Amino acid sequence: MNLQEFCLLLFSVLVSATGQFFLKIGALKLGKVTGSNLVSHIFNIIMVPELLAGLACYGLGAIAYILLLTRVKLSVAGPSASLIYIFSVLMGYFIFKESIPIYRLFGMGFIVCGVILVVWQK
Repeated sequence: MNLQEFCLLLFSVLVSATGQFFLKIGALKLGKVTGSNLVSHIFNIIMVPELLAGLACYGLGAIAYILLLTRVKLSVAGPSASLIYIFSVLMGYFIFKESIPIYRLFGMGFIVCGVILVVWQK
């Protein structure tokens, strides 16, 4: 994976992670879903700007990922896209004040090590 491809991957991952951020903010505005408010929540999704922004970010991330797939093997791009999990956990910690248990830190480390092994070229 060359620098241009890596930047495209990173853009796709960061935009998708930003989409998760906006979806979380929008979901907090919607409130908790129950059996009695499920249908109204589904219809209210189009009324919450943060949810629309999150969906737009996901769409942009998907477009960047498709462009990446035109340049690199799926066996490299697919596992590399798992970096979004790292950014999601970090956003949860820094923005939403969620805890990161030690086992989650180990899991994040395994993901990073796995991505390095997948993209490593000799």
